Amino acid sequence: MNVLVIGGGIAGATTAMALRQAGIEAAVYEAYPKAADGVGTALTLSPNGRNALRQIDADDAVAAVGIEVPGMVMQNHRGRVVGRFDGLPELPSSLLLRRDRLYRVLMDEARSRGITVEFGKRLKSVENKADRVIAHFADGTSAAGDILVGADGIRSAVRSALDPVAPAPRYTGLLGLGGWIRNPGLPVTGSYQHFAFGKRAFFGYFIGADEILWFSNVPAADPAEAKSASPEHWLAVLRERHADDIPARDIIALLKPEDVAQPGILEDIPTVRTWHRGRVVLVGDAAHPTSPSSGQGASQAIESSLELARALRDNPDVATAFAQYEAARRERVERIIARAAKINNDKAAGPVARIMRDLLMPVMMKTVMSPEKMFGDLHRHRIEFAPSPASV
Repeated sequence: MNVLVIGGGIAGATTAMALRQAGIEAAVYEAYPKAADGVGTALTLSPNGRNALRQIDADDAVAAVGIEVPGMVMQNHRGRVVGRFDGLPELPSSLLLRRDRLYRVLMDEARSRGITVEFGKRLKSVENKADRVIAHFADGTSAAGDILVGADGIRSAVRSALDPVAPAPRYTGLLGLGGWIRNPGLPVTGSYQHFAFGKRAFFGYFIGADEILWFSNVPAADPAEAKSASPEHWLAVLRERHADDIPARDIIALLKPEDVAQPGILEDIPTVRTWHRGRVVLVGDAAHPTSPSSGQGASQAIESSLELARALRDNPDVATAFAQYEAARRERVERIIARAAKINNDKAAGPVARIMRDLLMPVMMKTVMSPEKMFGDLHRHRIEFAPSPASV
C-alpha cells in the first residue's frame, strides 16, 4: 500500500511515521516551500499525546525540545489562586513547546526514518478513483497512491474535495495574541503554567529564568480586525484589557510593538460530517478542528494518526478500515471540541459570571473539578500500537 499524506504539520508527520511503523509506505506533501520555522507561538502536548508519541518512538525527540510542566495554576484578575491542577499519577508530564520546534523535530524524525517529504506542493484537486487516488498540485505536478490522507488543517483542501459544502470554521468570539520575550528579572513561576481570568480578557503565562511565554485571548466581535490592525493597535488593546489584571499588566508592560504579532483567530468546527470517501480520509484538524482552548489539538492529531494507521494495518479493505478509524475517534474528539467551546465562553464571562466563578471554583476544585474528574478520562486514554512485523 502506498499512501499520500497531504500536509506536513503535526498530523502529517505523525501519520506518516505511524503508517511506516504499521508496514505501510507513505510520502508527505507540504504546501509551503520550506519547513515552518518561526511559525506559531506555543502549544501544550498533554500526557495522552505523549503516550501516543511513545507508541511510535518519537516522544524522546519531542521532549528534548520542550519544557516539562507537571500542572497548571488558575488565578483571578487580582492574582489570587483559585484552583490548581496537578498531573495524574503514573502519567508523563505535559510538555510546553514552541510550535515551530515541534514541527521541526517531527519532520526531522520522519525524514530520519526514510519518509519522503516534498515541499511546495499545494493541493489543487483530487481524483478519487475506484482503484487509486491522484493528487494534483498547483505547480503542475501530480502524485498517485492507494490512499490519500488529508492532514492539511482546519482549512483543509482535502476536506473541501470530499465535501464541497462542508461547514466552514466557526469563530469562537476570541482572538489570540502571544509570544516569547526575554525575562528581564521577573520572578520565575516554577514549572507550572499559569492561567488568569482577567476582567476583560483571559491571560496565560510561563515565566522561566531566561524567557517568558505570554498569551491573551481577547473577546472581539469582528475577527476581520485581526488581519488589518497594526501591532501598535494590539499593544494598546492589551494594555487596556489587562489594566486591572495582576500579573498580566506587569508582563504586558515589558512588551514592544515588535513583540506583538498579528492575532490568531480562535476557531473550531463542532462536527465535520464527512471524514472519508472512497480512498480519501481526513486526520487531525482536517477531521476534528478544536479551538486552542482545548489544550488538545496536537495530542488529538497524534492519537488519530495512530488509530488510522492501526485500522489500515488490520483491515485489507479500505472502506472497513476507514469506518473503524472513524468509529474509534469521532465521539472522543467531538466531546473535546464541545468542552473547549465551553471554556471559550468562560474566558469571555461577564462581571456577574466572573464573580460567581471566583466564589465557586475553590469549592468545585475539591469536588467536580478535581484533577481526576477533569482530566482522568482525557489524559489516561491510551492507544496500544505494536509495530507490524513487516516494519521491524
